[in-house]
Amino acid sequence: MTIRAVIFDMGGVLLRSENENGRRKWEQRLGLAEGELAEIVFNSPISQKATLGLATDEDVWAHLASRFALDADTLRQLRRDFWSGDRADMLLVDFLRRLRPRYRTAILSNAWPGARKALTERWGLADAVDEMIISAEEGVAKPDPAIYHIALRRLGVRADEAVFVDDMPVNVEAARALGMVGVVFRTREQTIADVRRVLAEAP
Repeated sequence: MTIRAVIFDMGGVLLRSENENGRRKWEQRLGLAEGELAEIVFNSPISQKATLGLATDEDVWAHLASRFALDADTLRQLRRDFWSGDRADMLLVDFLRRLRPRYRTAILSNAWPGARKALTERWGLADAVDEMIISAEEGVAKPDPAIYHIALRRLGVRADEAVFVDDMPVNVEAARALGMVGVVFRTREQTIADVRRVLAEAP
């Protein structure tokens, strides 16, 4: 087995919610249980459509505003607070950057249509990898095998030549089923150690 490519998930791995105080504030205000706001934002039917490119980011927030009767200013404040605790793990990003040029690298993310712009303009990750594969742009999402095949094709490698990192075991298992080496993200240190071990063991 020769490894030629390393693929990382974005949300929950390279980009994580380190402080959820902003979300907790709005959950209290809206009478929601802890964690329920994120569940509504990320897993509502309109959000699932946005993940496949069948709705926009604005559609997701408009649905939330309609559900809770929020005016434009209130919705703007909620959106700002919702994302305020997100942080890019620059140590992990730098690790991924340093894998090049020996390895081809990619971000493979289930994300809404605005993800590429956010990754480029807000987080400055455009040059961190060779390829960015966003589900909304492809019309298919993990764990569907089709999106892994898209990533492999863009990178020009076979499944058994790629390492895939994700925080969701179901997505990692789907990658393994195709022949990729899968790493489940739990912490930055564990992930870097696991990826390094795989690369060291490959001829």
